[in-house]
Amino acid sequence: MSLERLLTVQTNDQPLPLEEWDPVLSGALDIRVDRSGIWWHEGAKVAHPRVLRTLSRLLRCEADGHYYLVTPAEKWRIQVEEYPLLIVEAARQEDTATGPGWLLTTQTGEHATLDSHCRLITDDETDIPRVIWRHGLSARLSRQCWYYLVEQAECFEDAQGRLHMGLQSGGHWHALGAPVAPDDTPASPS
Repeated sequence: MSLERLLTVQTNDQPLPLEEWDPVLSGALDIRVDRSGIWWHEGAKVAHPRVLRTLSRLLRCEADGHYYLVTPAEKWRIQVEEYPLLIVEAARQEDTATGPGWLLTTQTGEHATLDSHCRLITDDETDIPRVIWRHGLSARLSRQCWYYLVEQAECFEDAQGRLHMGLQSGGHWHALGAPVAPDDTPASPS
């Protein structure tokens, strides 16, 4: 199987029905996504935007925790070091139906609005949340994007005195980390 054959799948901006495609495993391809979100094929960086976008749109993560490039007839395992997608841009937008929203853009040019399906999740291992994307995929926030969202965040204190920080988007609250208890806040210098 060659990369060229995978790239013959027609992709436009419409979502691909990857959940409907169930081919048998064809094998493994020498494609790797590193921790920085850079895609590599046979040791060479995948730099062409169209190629990168097509590959990312064919990608899903299955229940076994492995990542696969899927077409109606083929399924190829690839290696992903952490998350296959990197959020490189966040833009605030207003929606008359759902209120304020945040449009996120990945390094591959895909877009999604934070809502009930595309949401921020904070894992115990890190303070920076990841984004639940589509087809079992997650995206890491770039450092620049993370700082921007923190600057734009709303804060409130709950009845127990814990401070919550997050964003309203798609009619839902998206926490930017775990709540901070009053005794967890750093002491101010004297």
